[in-house]
Amino acid sequence: MSDMTNQAANAATEKQYICVKLANEQYGINIKYVDNIVRMQRITRVPKAQKYFKGVINLRGEIVPVMSLRLKFDLEPDEYTDATRIIIIKLEPQSSVGLIVDAVKEVVNLDEESIDKPTYNEKDSKSQYLAGVGKVGEELISLLNISDVIIEKDKKESANN
Repeated sequence: MSDMTNQAANAATEKQYICVKLANEQYGINIKYVDNIVRMQRITRVPKAQKYFKGVINLRGEIVPVMSLRLKFDLEPDEYTDATRIIIIKLEPQSSVGLIVDAVKEVVNLDEESIDKPTYNEKDSKSQYLAGVGKVGEELISLLNISDVIIEKDKKESANN
């Protein structure tokens, strides 16, 4: 009976992450923030936006801003393929943001023992985007702190206004 109790406790502490590919790296996005995953589509440019802000899309009548995670992380620009996807993230009930990724690989379950907390380098602004590193078998997945990835954009916008 204690095995069943342990399994129930592990299931309660497990979190699901969508594993995405950017260049040669794998990143995990907590599934609780993922509203939708859509194929790449035409993006309408918005003038005077940050370089990583690609524009907006019309998703079933809702205008959704779209950003390139590659450009946000200072990687080479996106090359769109059949595997390229836009992950629609909802942090708040009213607002959505699309994130362009090279490919969506799988959904993984991680418990707290298989997640290492990152060590922060104060000089590296990108280290704030990581919530941890997950271990799935022999593979490592950088787990994104998705609110920091998205919300930092708003701080810069308000500073420019």
